[in-house]
Amino acid sequence: GHDIIPQLYPLEGKEPIVDKPGKGAFYATDLETILVSKRITTLLVMGVTTEVCVHTTVREANDRGYHCIVVSDACASYIDEFHHVGLKMISAQGGIFGSVTTSDEVVKALSSVSLSSSTL
Repeated sequence: GHDIIPQLYPLEGKEPIVDKPGKGAFYATDLETILVSKRITTLLVMGVTTEVCVHTTVREANDRGYHCIVVSDACASYIDEFHHVGLKMISAQGGIFGSVTTSDEVVKALSSVSLSSSTL
């Protein structure tokens, strides 16, 4: 009952799809294998819901040594308070699980970086 919207569908053979069966993206998936093979150590995390799937993925990633950056305006919850508190929990205590930013800041940062096709 879910799919990726056509405008964001991955490029065939270049962008893997990780279809997670649980709340976190690492449980019972090949995500960690993909990240290790590409030497990726920093993750941009977004999705729904902030307090469940996003939080679980960030915690799983943090336990594995990844640095997580949660894109606040690319996450959501059914309950606004849960969304805001969930984001605060991630960045609490100096970023105990990761950091939080906005999509504008991500676009700004990525536009100043030269990406080669080998990084995709």
